[in-house]
Amino acid sequence: MEQILEAITEWLHDNWIKFLTGLFIMAVGWFFGQRRARASWKKKEFLDRLNVSLNSIDDGTLLIRTVLEKSCKDVFLNDVAVAAIRDSSGNTSEGDPTLPLPESEYWYYLNSVLNEVAEQFSEGQLRRDMGLPVTVRRYLICLTSECAGELKTRKVRAMLIQSTLLDALPEEQPKLENPHHTTRWDTLQKLAKLRKSSPYRFLEIEICI
Repeated sequence: MEQILEAITEWLHDNWIKFLTGLFIMAVGWFFGQRRARASWKKKEFLDRLNVSLNSIDDGTLLIRTVLEKSCKDVFLNDVAVAAIRDSSGNTSEGDPTLPLPESEYWYYLNSVLNEVAEQFSEGQLRRDMGLPVTVRRYLICLTSECAGELKTRKVRAMLIQSTLLDALPEEQPKLENPHHTTRWDTLQKLAKLRKSSPYRFLEIEICI
């Protein structure tokens, strides 16, 4: 035991500056992390979360349903990519809710989301491969961070909507389950226009169930 204590004492004597520096860096990181977390909670902004939001119209009513929600780190798997998603999600506008990411890199971000969604419905693909009865639809994925209107929370949202619906949205606003869903209706109208002018911001996925 004395030898162990002597070894620890000797190590601290030789490395106390590095040790204190490490503790200081940890304390500073914890402090700023807590301050950022409190600020995010106060503003109800959770830009480190990815929400995959299914949008549909059923019997004249706009339906918004969560397919999955995960930490951005679990979806994009790279700290640089996660930082780019977080930074761009804070720079969307009322006129354009899509993430302002470089066109040359957009596919990689969308494909990461596609992989997460595809995993949720992989059973359907296996059923089809086995010749079992399935239903197949084609959907579009688009990365957004809505900042207009009345929002309870702000997150990175991957919009999921049938291709045929986005290409032919009704002219009149459908019925809404909640008044604040007017923001989503406005978003979908903007996405329909962006689908034509900036198709690289969308990725199509085949879902089979």
